[in-house]
Amino acid sequence: MSEQLTGTLADLKSVVQGTPIVTSATGETAAPVLPKRDAQGRAYATGRRKDAVARVWVKPGKGEFTINDRPASRYFARPVLRMLITQPFLVADRYQQFDVNATVVGGGLSGQAGAVRHGISRALTNYEPALRSILKKAGFLTRDPRVVERKKYGKAKARRSFQFSKR
Repeated sequence: MSEQLTGTLADLKSVVQGTPIVTSATGETAAPVLPKRDAQGRAYATGRRKDAVARVWVKPGKGEFTINDRPASRYFARPVLRMLITQPFLVADRYQQFDVNATVVGGGLSGQAGAVRHGISRALTNYEPALRSILKKAGFLTRDPRVVERKKYGKAKARRSFQFSKR
């Protein structure tokens, strides 16, 4: 019991100090995750929700959101949608520290806001890998798999039957 405890404490200490972890079973070291940034210092990620797909670039800045070459306050007029896209920054305690540039296609506004949130979360983990556990616990890295069910032949909609006529 005490050997297991000291082993986990050693692993924790190596994570905090930044030294690679040596796994006892394989004898291999786990490499630290490096940030993925381009030449301009931006991190890129793709977010998806329903039929919407968002391409998101995140870089250090003043907290400006640009979506399809428009400010977020104009593109997402409803406050709920603006709150949705700022959630990853609030959870990660990085509010107004990054500028976001996103292009969104497909779906409606609600799906697009969800896609931008998913893309921002993934881009933040690419920029700063230490934020992954925080965003994962909040559920922002999980792609919501719910999509509209297709219409079936012989049905009025996906599941609704045509109205029954007795005569």
